[in-house]
Amino acid sequence: MVGVSVMFGDHGFVPLTDAALFWPARRALLVADLHFEKASWFASFGQLLPPYDSVETLARLDALVTATGATELWCLGDSFHDTKGVERMPARARDTLDRLTAALDWTWVVGNHDPGLDASLGGRVVDEIEVDGVMLRHEAEANETRPEISGHFHPKLRITVRGRRISRRCFVHTDRKIVLPAFGALTGGLDAADPAIIRAVGRPAQALVPTADRLLKFPLAA
Repeated sequence: MVGVSVMFGDHGFVPLTDAALFWPARRALLVADLHFEKASWFASFGQLLPPYDSVETLARLDALVTATGATELWCLGDSFHDTKGVERMPARARDTLDRLTAALDWTWVVGNHDPGLDASLGGRVVDEIEVDGVMLRHEAEANETRPEISGHFHPKLRITVRGRRISRRCFVHTDRKIVLPAFGALTGGLDAADPAIIRAVGRPAQALVPTADRLLKFPLAA
């Protein structure tokens, strides 16, 4: 897997172009905010969207597992868009999910959208967890002193280049925090420099945008 490593919490991590973080020493993939079955949730309120978001998200995740050779997978919260999303997941998506949870050392971290997750999905369920000195949780805690990786905010870098407005999913990084972009196929995003994100991660903060051979870094100021 091509990528540029960053040192964080005495470990090397590789931000991937497809909005995931790879931990080579553990052969682990970290993703956040999959929001499975968001389209079907909207459909229940009469707003019809193409009902393929879970299938697409899982296909991308499956491809990343193959490309990286990952044996661990950590989902950092809001894996389902709501507590009934598991029941609405189509058979095709559920078959892929069942295969992946059976093949990998899989951990679900509970998020604010999916507090009812349980082990019937496969893998294990935790509220938060410390792994090799790094805290993994859904939403960053401003007072956390340990290195922390989280999701929740769906950060996007928004810049203007030659008069053209560009928006890209990004990682938000400080010396003690990494916030992952949303991995889900049907997810929006919050400006990486939004005050809510800066309050959560502190300063100085930067947005990381991985490309095939470089890791672009953009200072953030709220």
